[in-house]
Amino acid sequence: MNLFIVKYTGQFGFIKPWTAVRDSETFSQQFLTPSIIEGMEKKIFPELLKVKGIQKIKRHRLNYLGIDLQQERTWSKGGFKASKSGKKWKTNLAIINRGVMLEPHLYLAFGNKEDAEKAMTEHICLCRNEDVMFPSEIIEISEIDFDTIDGFELLFEGDENEMFKVGHNRYDDVKAMYGQLKVYGNPIRQSLA
Repeated sequence: MNLFIVKYTGQFGFIKPWTAVRDSETFSQQFLTPSIIEGMEKKIFPELLKVKGIQKIKRHRLNYLGIDLQQERTWSKGGFKASKSGKKWKTNLAIINRGVMLEPHLYLAFGNKEDAEKAMTEHICLCRNEDVMFPSEIIEISEIDFDTIDGFELLFEGDENEMFKVGHNRYDDVKAMYGQLKVYGNPIRQSLA
């Protein structure tokens, strides 16, 4: 069976691990969870908004050039607050470090050309709105050849003993999500291509 792969490219990306709340230093998660894939699918195919589960994206793969540690200013929920204690001002501002993926490539595999062509008309975000990725090409390859694309892929089905918890699914009553991480080739690319 042939797959129709849409390659998305972006300048940077950060996928916040579900275990990181306000960690002072967090590196991007390097795989996509079932709810992330489902969210992307619903963005590309809005007619699926009321349908539960992943319907059209068959497989995926994510690779990148490297990780860059960037600082981000944050504040606690509820907005900025400042108070004076003696001669010193205190705020709820903080600086956190995020390990951001540089030049990520995401490959989404579809079962038919029509779905891939529709995906070519839509941009997506990895998780944050600023992590915009644009489609660049459609590649038709066999499922066996798809496994030659370097990168990380979280498999959502398989041996339960090989799976680990990856978060809670916002589209399925916040049920726990599990997956098995597969690494194909070298997921950290050596060039922009």
